[in-house]
Amino acid sequence: MDVFTGRAIRLQEIAPIFRISQEERMAHRSLSELAQKMRNIDIAMLSTHTGSGDIASRPMSNNGEVEYDGTSYYFTFEAAHSVQDISENPKVGLSFQSKGIQVAVEGTATLIRDKAPMREHWSPDLDKWFEDGIDTPDIVMIQVDATRVHYWEGEEDGEVQV
Repeated sequence: MDVFTGRAIRLQEIAPIFRISQEERMAHRSLSELAQKMRNIDIAMLSTHTGSGDIASRPMSNNGEVEYDGTSYYFTFEAAHSVQDISENPKVGLSFQSKGIQVAVEGTATLIRDKAPMREHWSPDLDKWFEDGIDTPDIVMIQVDATRVHYWEGEEDGEVQV
């Protein structure tokens, strides 16, 4: 009802006002622009699907690799629940948050046990978690390749191409 005239308003009269496409609402940023804003975010929440279908999340460090290019690397142990979950279902989620920006990543995880690629992503900061460095028994590197990246910054939100 129009509060000024008392006349009933049909939905068809006001619907065009609300027909703003998702494309028009979403901001457009490149992955490199988003990576700049993610530079200082070291911790991500890695979410996996458990064998029972639940979603399990745990914090993971970016190992000082904050130049985000759509691929992330995390180190863990063979016995970690995340390794079992990824073995059964490689579809994962990552979430990053810092003051003013939140980023959600959907991706596919790969478990890497080969030491050569681990060396490329190793940081001395990891030595506190892995006593023998890359030679720590049962160490596993999780590689997450993004398939979708969505971000929110204030009133702006968008999805970047990966």
